[in-house]
Amino acid sequence: MSISVLAISFDAHNAAQLARFWADALHRTVNDGATEDFASTAADTDSRPGPLLMIHKLPEGKTVKNRLHFDLESAEVLTEVDRLTSLGAKQIRSLAENNNRWISFLDPEGNEFDLVAG
Repeated sequence: MSISVLAISFDAHNAAQLARFWADALHRTVNDGATEDFASTAADTDSRPGPLLMIHKLPEGKTVKNRLHFDLESAEVLTEVDRLTSLGAKQIRSLAENNNRWISFLDPEGNEFDLVAG
């Protein structure tokens, strides 16, 4: 018997819009049929495969810090900072505040995630 991660799910106000952000941020595509209620991104197809991302609309808004978040890694941290903010992310902590290693962001719906120098 085995078990594996099928997907990582996010709650959202607008599933299609949040799926577009994460698809662009992770160099993925939004799967066909995305709506305001539900959307998903394709799993990675390169040498570092990852799980499907699913985004579900919920009627209530986000009220507290999310308990699960992405830690993204890049050798080109400053380039990625510019790219992620151009997609709609908001930087909330900088490298200097985190021993020159981690940068924290909010996605367009306020979900926290980090970028680490790799």
